[in-house]
Amino acid sequence: MSNIKIFIFHFRPSPILSQGEEHINLLVGNQNRASVTDFKTDDTGDNISNKNKYYSELTGLYWIWKNQKADIVGSTHYRRHFTAKTEPLLYKLKRLSYYPAGLFKKRYGLIYTGNVNFWKDKIITPTEIKAILEQYDAIMPVRRKFRYTIKEHYRRYHNLEDLNAIERILKKDYPDYIPSFEKVLEGNRLFANNMFILKYDTFNELMTWLFDILFKLEDTFDLKKYTGYQERIFGFLSERLITIWIEHHQINYKELPLIYFKKFKKMKG
Repeated sequence: MSNIKIFIFHFRPSPILSQGEEHINLLVGNQNRASVTDFKTDDTGDNISNKNKYYSELTGLYWIWKNQKADIVGSTHYRRHFTAKTEPLLYKLKRLSYYPAGLFKKRYGLIYTGNVNFWKDKIITPTEIKAILEQYDAIMPVRRKFRYTIKEHYRRYHNLEDLNAIERILKKDYPDYIPSFEKVLEGNRLFANNMFILKYDTFNELMTWLFDILFKLEDTFDLKKYTGYQERIFGFLSERLITIWIEHHQINYKELPLIYFKKFKKMKG
């Protein structure tokens, strides 16, 4: 069995769904907090934990990149987990109720459940991961479907100038990415939540490119203008950048649904 490490990001001490030693619970944004039993923290070694307000779970990704190594590396969230199991018919039928409630696109690719005991044993296993990555280069979450294009969605809910800043950096430093940038922004599909399972070389290549761009953006942004929900600016931009990177490299990926434990929803993150 390949050496596999799947990191589960927590924004505060929160429920641990034990899945074996390959699943590692990581407390992100832990700068100036005490250590917590059963959690690793992102404020040791080479880290940017103090930037968590703006980088969200990316401080965890940076810590993994700089301080951990495994043949296969994954990132998930305490209430969002990959599954390779077939969704029961009852849950598929439940999706029909999403249409009249206007929730279909919002919950597309999610197994939205309050039944923790039933679903925690269906979180993806090392055996399933290895089998999938023998045929694919990456495991990605089912892409979100937006009502609008990625560009229009960002304009409505964030500041379009952020995407313009990315375009300027790409034109200067990575001009070959521009066609993928334009294609993704004019589409309506997005890899959300900065989640994936990748072979190490692919992970390292993505992180090198991603943080080069994010740090360049940080140097040009006035972060004081981002408040409240918008403070998570680099987490939002990273979702778009990862989607662009996957598109540009034509990564052969397998999309898997996410188990979404709604009982944990009241916990921010």
